[in-house]
Amino acid sequence: MKVIIIGDGNVGYNIAENLSRYGNDVTIIDKNAESRRKALENLDIRYVKGNGANASVLIDAGVRSTDLLIAATSGDEMNMVCCLIARRLGTAHIVARIRDPEYADELSGIQEDLGLDMVINPERAIAREIARLLAFPPAIGVETFANGRVQMVEIKVLSGMPIANKQLMVISRNIYQPILIGAILRGDDVIIPNGGTVLLEGDVIYIVGRPSNVFRFCTLIGIQIRRIKNVMIIGGGRVGYYLARLLDEMGIGVKIVESAYERCVTLAEALPEALVINGDGADDSLLRSESVGEMGAFVSVTDRDEVNLMTALLAKRLGVPKVVAKISRADYANLLGDIGLDNIVSPIAVTANYILRYVRGLQNAEGNTVNSLYRIIGDKAEAIEFTANESAKMIGIPLKELRLAPGVIVVIIVRKSKVIIPHGDDCIELHDSVILMTKGLEPTDLNDIILSSDAPVFQHPAVVPIPPFASMKGSA
Repeated sequence: MKVIIIGDGNVGYNIAENLSRYGNDVTIIDKNAESRRKALENLDIRYVKGNGANASVLIDAGVRSTDLLIAATSGDEMNMVCCLIARRLGTAHIVARIRDPEYADELSGIQEDLGLDMVINPERAIAREIARLLAFPPAIGVETFANGRVQMVEIKVLSGMPIANKQLMVISRNIYQPILIGAILRGDDVIIPNGGTVLLEGDVIYIVGRPSNVFRFCTLIGIQIRRIKNVMIIGGGRVGYYLARLLDEMGIGVKIVESAYERCVTLAEALPEALVINGDGADDSLLRSESVGEMGAFVSVTDRDEVNLMTALLAKRLGVPKVVAKISRADYANLLGDIGLDNIVSPIAVTANYILRYVRGLQNAEGNTVNSLYRIIGDKAEAIEFTANESAKMIGIPLKELRLAPGVIVVIIVRKSKVIIPHGDDCIELHDSVILMTKGLEPTDLNDIILSSDAPVFQHPAVVPIPPFASMKGSA
């Protein structure tokens, strides 16, 4: 697929890196010489120096024959102009990054008026991700599928848990909840488990199921889930603003610490229910005076990774039970896990998930619809949701008879209002939502998980004598 990306900042670069990695023909348009050098040295892409809002520059980049244009500069208005010109020049599909809260409530109208196929607001998406984490405090990560009917929760196995050092099939005899563990992170290794897999202390597991069943399973293994009543947010930028609005809707009290006085005035007017404090969020004495240790959660979402890292560590030391930091740089994100800060969110990763899902859908316009896609475990695995249509080759065939590609597990089947933990005798039916965990495979179509007839059979985990965490067959 031919893709043009306008803007070579962190977001544009990351999108280009992900798309070029999977064989797409990527061109970046940007005026920054240093960005050009970095992109050409590290990525297999074409680079056009110039203004993406200039028609001649777009034509030189091949806009008339491109499949997808992504406007990802730092300016919303600039992105809109780029998209308007690209649409007039005949680009097939157009995506724009639009971030300003003033446009937030008008995005659907803007999308229609400009003829955009998709609008991305990374800050709003990050705020939603943080809100999900705060709604389920023990989790390292939380994602949803099938319009919220299925939840994937990332939990660390700790000493003393009844699941530690036991096989999944043994655990399922004692803990009767219709959920499934779709992936395990052990050190740097990713495991797609089966019934014989043993969970070890320190493993990070990905639990998938109906939200109520995931909640009950967590309580049964000794995880205490207490509702967060108040949150301190460091940074009153776009993410802080969006998050404060979401938390207010959830009935959670909010304190925002912002260093810029003018921004504090704006926030106080826009968020009357929040307490806005003008000050330095990295100031130990300020945090203590505002009783940070009594907060249910602490979220640091300034524009500087270093500040977010430092304040998150400080809040952890002062006894806040749930600490979340926004980190853009991948090397910082890896460091945080090593020093005990598991709850990190990345706007770049969120944006990449949105873009990759959309690109998979374009590559598979005639196939099975890609509904959701999440890169997990440091991009080493994926959780992906398809809708099975008439082109799906596995319709009506029991899972135990399918020749699944190695590193693939069918985690959940959603059939209308039913959430099914699949057994070997279960079949995928027309219009089902099918949620997969994959390692080493980036499927663009549901049929990509099926091997040819002469390939060896990969036994689905549900075929083992006692399926992982599926003590009852049928809907959950």
